[in-house]
Amino acid sequence: MIYLFDGAMGTMLQQAGLQPGDCPELWNIEQADKIIDIHHQYITSGADIIETNTFGANRIKLSHYGLAGKVKEINIAAAQAARQAASPGIKIAGSVGPTGKFIYPLGELSFDEAYDVFYEQICALDQSQVDFIIIETIIDIQEIRAALLAAKAATTKPVICQLSFGADGRTVTGTDPQTAVLTLEALGANIIGANCSLGPAQLLSTVETMARSTKLPLSVQPNAGMPVLINGKTVFPMEPNEMASWIPRLLEAGAAYIGGCCGTTPQHILAMRQVLDTLPLSSLPKARNIPAFTALTSRSKTLYLGKNFAPAIIGERINPTGRKILRADIQDGQFIMVKKEALAQVQAGAHLLDVNMGVPGIDQSQAMKKAIEELSMLVDVPLVIDTTDAAALEAGLKSFPGRALINSVSAEPERIETFLPLAKKYGAAVLCLPLASGGVPTTAGERVETVQTIVDAAYEAGLQPKDLLLDALTMTLAADPTAALETLNTLKLYRTTFGFPSVMGLSNVSYGLPRRDIMNATFCAMCLASGLDAPILNPYDPLMQDILAASQAILGNDPSGRNYSIVKSNMTLSDSAANNTSDPLAAIKQAVINGEKEAISTLIIQALKAKEDPITITENALTAAMNQIGEAFGQGKCFLPQVLLSAETMRSAFLTIKEMLPAHTAVSRGKVLLATVKGDIHDLGKNIVAALLENNGFEIIDLGKDVAADTIVAKALTEKVDLIGLCALMTTTMPQIDHTIALLKQSGHTAKVIVGGAVLTADYAQQAGADAYAPNGVEAVTIAKQLLRK
Repeated sequence: MIYLFDGAMGTMLQQAGLQPGDCPELWNIEQADKIIDIHHQYITSGADIIETNTFGANRIKLSHYGLAGKVKEINIAAAQAARQAASPGIKIAGSVGPTGKFIYPLGELSFDEAYDVFYEQICALDQSQVDFIIIETIIDIQEIRAALLAAKAATTKPVICQLSFGADGRTVTGTDPQTAVLTLEALGANIIGANCSLGPAQLLSTVETMARSTKLPLSVQPNAGMPVLINGKTVFPMEPNEMASWIPRLLEAGAAYIGGCCGTTPQHILAMRQVLDTLPLSSLPKARNIPAFTALTSRSKTLYLGKNFAPAIIGERINPTGRKILRADIQDGQFIMVKKEALAQVQAGAHLLDVNMGVPGIDQSQAMKKAIEELSMLVDVPLVIDTTDAAALEAGLKSFPGRALINSVSAEPERIETFLPLAKKYGAAVLCLPLASGGVPTTAGERVETVQTIVDAAYEAGLQPKDLLLDALTMTLAADPTAALETLNTLKLYRTTFGFPSVMGLSNVSYGLPRRDIMNATFCAMCLASGLDAPILNPYDPLMQDILAASQAILGNDPSGRNYSIVKSNMTLSDSAANNTSDPLAAIKQAVINGEKEAISTLIIQALKAKEDPITITENALTAAMNQIGEAFGQGKCFLPQVLLSAETMRSAFLTIKEMLPAHTAVSRGKVLLATVKGDIHDLGKNIVAALLENNGFEIIDLGKDVAADTIVAKALTEKVDLIGLCALMTTTMPQIDHTIALLKQSGHTAKVIVGGAVLTADYAQQAGADAYAPNGVEAVTIAKQLLRK
């Protein structure tokens, strides 16, 4: 079955008389007849599903108009207008848009605050008897996680989750379609898709990628092409028939719900309806046969586990047991060692990181929350939350912008009753530990029986086979001569009985024996041959790395030993710059690249005391580091969270230089005026640009959002700024860009102008008279440096 959504609401409201700066959602109360008419136009054009005019009807967005107290009233009125317009058989989707703020640590909004904001709006829509909840145009996986969790708590209606992807195939914060699908499916989304930002040609591959990763229905609502400026008006150039011509290919890619976003009109929907009505049944999407592989995700990466994939290394070093320095670091709340261990383990080849905050006398839930928040900014691998504390587990699962692994759930009733519901709620995978109240089962058969108890309980809690992993348990060989053999037998039985991936720590086997490294490495090789998929180990151990590389070649995961040959050939190579702490500039540069904001001040002080020149530090270490980060960002090797963390580290360095040398002003790069144009209440992108520019040494004057052109010009003149950055994120406010630029030129101001925003393009910027177009915050910094250098 194929369903056709309606098209854009904003442009239709503007045609109906909505003025820049007016609240679109307030029209549900004050101009309900016009909202009903817009819905009716789409219905008569052939839409099966219409969306309520509630995209910005959340507490945060409405507060910009002084309407935060009218969330319930506005959402109910919107649903009533849609219902009044709808004829029998027409479905209504309650539209839920973004808050306009990033969730901490990317922004200041807490996860719980975001959840509450979404819950309030969705409860009102559910009360109004909408048929779907559609969460759309979201650019950060953590925000859509909060919204989806709120939706699952507020309603039993199907929930559609749509993210907005850029031309690089990722969201602003770095999530790719495959990772998004696997994360949201595990959280309980009913339909997953993409909308806005791009046209159908660009979103085709996004749908194809999603279809390879899920059996769930997929949705897509592209823009009517990319906007251009014609006679001072924003125009989306794709004609109705051209847009409709993409429907067969979108259906073939896997979409079952199709509609339009910015620039699409009732005429576009009519043309799409006509194409749909003439398609043969053979062109309709087929049921997808997707293997049920076990996958874990971070914000920007997916990792598959199981017999069909190469073994994955789980780094074990973020565990304070027996480690005084790490324990003290966690107790003091510094987390410097935690972050260093994370970076070093990933650089050493770890594919996942085990995170344990088990320090006596601390609030473990707060420690876990902070650790997960910090690490999710720093590294791109999935995390394993290792705790026996239910509160700490929930804090970690809530804070992680991906699909984590819980380490672990035993067969003890209390653990089953508390941990499994949390796994289901937050879409986590579970490591099943064959440990019962009576102790550790000694034989492989007994361990299988114990694990079966956990598996049965997991199914009752709503988990699926792809959510489960098994621990075979490693006992000490010195105490029990059969310990290793029983573990190997357990791994083999797990593979034949369940087929789930197996995960296991190795080091217990050698406790009390000499040359533990040899024993551990040999045991690892034998376990891999018996079915171990993800060993928990110390990734710094060179012998263990050798054994892993050789085992993968022998077991067929490395055809012809190609990767093994590369690893052995590169054994003598090392990143000396990253480890050369005797070179203060190299150490500062690496600290900025790594985002070590807590350590940078000490390094700067040491460099200054060693008589390093501040300008040399700025250019050869700080700027060089950010240039390297910028290159990595452009190549898709790192993403916005890492860039922001490096920028914060650079700012800490600048502040330290100024504190040590108050008279030093060489780090100031110029004065930049930023503003979101009149009528536009969105400033998320502008705020990112402001943070990156400021952290790169620019002086920022931020006028905020919904700023009139004459206000921008007046401020630019009085402050004598060197550069002006203008932002528009709404199609209806794009003409304000060229109006403001024209006014600036009339005033005689000579500052260069950079423009940006989700709806803008380079061609549009050129037509509007801008000096440059910045597609993202990182490019904005690079362009600003180039323009001011000229």
